[in-house]
Amino acid sequence: MAHSKQYQHRTSISFFTVLIVFILMTGGVQAGIEPSKLICRVETDRAILPAGDSQNVVLKITLDAPPSPAHIKRPLVNLALVLDQSGSMNGNKIQQAKAAAIEALTRLGLQDIFSVVVYDTNVHTIVPAQRAGNIQSIINTIQQIRAGGSTALFGGVSQGASEIRKNLESNYIHRIILLSDGLANVGPRMPADLGRLGAALIKENISVTTVGVGTGYNEDLMTRLAQKSDGNTYFVESGFDLPRIFAAELGDVLNVVAKKVKVTITLSDNVEAINIIGREGRIRENQIEFYMNQLYGDQEKYALVEVNIPKSTSGSRIKIAQVDVTYENPFSRKSEKSTGISYARFSSDSGKVARSTNIEVIREYQLNLNALAQEKAIELSDKGKKKEAVRELKQSAARLKQVGSRYNDKELLKEADELEVQADTIEDRGMSPKSRKVLRTESFQMKNQQLSQ
Repeated sequence: MAHSKQYQHRTSISFFTVLIVFILMTGGVQAGIEPSKLICRVETDRAILPAGDSQNVVLKITLDAPPSPAHIKRPLVNLALVLDQSGSMNGNKIQQAKAAAIEALTRLGLQDIFSVVVYDTNVHTIVPAQRAGNIQSIINTIQQIRAGGSTALFGGVSQGASEIRKNLESNYIHRIILLSDGLANVGPRMPADLGRLGAALIKENISVTTVGVGTGYNEDLMTRLAQKSDGNTYFVESGFDLPRIFAAELGDVLNVVAKKVKVTITLSDNVEAINIIGREGRIRENQIEFYMNQLYGDQEKYALVEVNIPKSTSGSRIKIAQVDVTYENPFSRKSEKSTGISYARFSSDSGKVARSTNIEVIREYQLNLNALAQEKAIELSDKGKKKEAVRELKQSAARLKQVGSRYNDKELLKEADELEVQADTIEDRGMSPKSRKVLRTESFQMKNQQLSQ
């Protein structure tokens, strides 16, 4: 991975810096060889299904992204930072945000595009979209940021998108990074408002990564914006979280190897779609569709779908589904395709069925059910139903423990133990702003397979 020469300054690297810098650490040298292609795998929770009556089966559609090729120049980045400079950011927070912005700038290549929007009561573009080569002038501008005023978050993101659009037609990786520590209180401020904004931005191939700081921001709003735009989301409680965030982010270098990813699942005759688990998608008769803005090198993304299989006889075999994935290769700028097919075999031998269990599919299925249970617990708590919220979490923990014990799966057992602790804490003290943010963020990161946590 190649980086541009860093500008030497005395500002210490903060947790903001690590988050933004690592999202930007993409690079490479001049090229020549075609990169590897994306692989599509389709698996069921059991390779052999019990013969007899119709039954529900879990399909896992996995996209295995190839590593980012070191021998090919990386796609250029079109980055807009949208920074909260409201009064609550005064002091150390605003200093860390400025240091992060400067460090992000110095990590970019000379041909990348960089812009900065700040917002309080009003919205200001202090660095219009431009090549990242004019380092000293941009740094001087960033260092003048001062905190004060209210929080026009919606307007800030909208203005950041306007800066991105100045180069929207070019072959860039478009990304907005939003930093906020408070509640939106100027302009549209509801999660649904930001969700609609995110849904509109993804249609332009613009993703928004949200970073919530402290316990005063609206996590529903931030996660909705990130989810609808296919971005990432983070909850950073304090500077003490830096080692954890740094370690996680080191494993998730943003190096895009696939853009505009569309997944189409076509079910065979008599196979019926029952439910999409976790990820957002669309069911249209015998077809199911998903969309992902970008995949990164060595990343694995998946979707889980529950389908109903018709009656069967022992020894028979049927095709369940074909999955077609289309995407843009950002290196060749060509459209490419990958296909996966799933078949089911049937047996009346219960031993064969049991031995064919695919624990990876079962694990991801259970973890996604748990993510949905976390969201349900938040809804119940918001309605003043603390006992019901605790019960929801404890029932999910018991389910994880049962399945984990049956298959001796350490990951499920660990998740069950951690969830029990969360449930006990909420039972004793109620759902605090911190515990609510933890549940919301963990649920999002699980369902979206976010690597950096």
